Amino acid sequence: MSTADRSALRGRVVVVVGASQGIGAEVARAAAAAGAKLVLVARGAERLQAFAATLPANPADVFALPADIADPTAGRMILERTVARFGGLDVLINNAALHHRGPVESVDPEALAAMVDVNLRAVVDLTTRALPHLRARGGGVVVQVASLAGCVPTPGSATYSATKFGVRAFSRALDEELRGSGIRIKVVSPGPVDTGFILDDLDRVTDLTLSQPMSTAAQVADAVIDAILNDRFENKMPGTSGALTTLGYVAPGLARLLRPLLERKGRAAKARLKAAQGGAGPRSD
Repeated sequence: MSTADRSALRGRVVVVVGASQGIGAEVARAAAAAGAKLVLVARGAERLQAFAATLPANPADVFALPADIADPTAGRMILERTVARFGGLDVLINNAALHHRGPVESVDPEALAAMVDVNLRAVVDLTTRALPHLRARGGGVVVQVASLAGCVPTPGSATYSATKFGVRAFSRALDEELRGSGIRIKVVSPGPVDTGFILDDLDRVTDLTLSQPMSTAAQVADAVIDAILNDRFENKMPGTSGALTTLGYVAPGLARLLRPLLERKGRAAKARLKAAQGGAGPRSD
């Protein structure tokens, strides 16, 4: 996506949920560079304020808004504060996520419920509450950052997979409901991403997950920005992994046959990543 194409974001009000690190931070940087007015949402106030100060934007165009989307009242507050600050809403990016890894029986039921709350309920709540504000602007875009785990069920990530399946299904149906309204719902579904979300939890990340090429946070952010500006409903990335997950969904028997091979590949990738971490010291992201 060229800089000229991204100039369409200039002056538009963009809310980024999960904005202080990883994919959300890269999305915020790209949107700020394009001249958007930003509302940055994340739980940690100190980290969020520090990150906001690094953005290439007029400070008046960046609003750091600490909020925990697990709180049922957060969605209403985020949108009310956004409209009060900037007069409206053009783009909502739902990026925050929670993942407690491991077989279902090994994870505390409250942790499983928290994943559903953050990854699915909050997305539905924020998206639904955003619609009147987008209509008031004559249209707009909601981009959901989902996952390839939401395209084919992943053992060891059953509830996480379920929430991302739910986000994709909700978004597809809602996009159809809104056809002709000027409001579009988009999905970006990455495989493993080179952030602390995976690299700080390597021992519990499944070998199957690590069998796929790892994207950078900047690459996923580029896909999110592209989604705001193009007509494509979903970007599964990398493309080869997206095709593989589609095959795994339509032909689960074949997926089971391929799994041992993929898991061996993933174990080798995990060993390389752990060796690299040992040489580089602790990560800061």
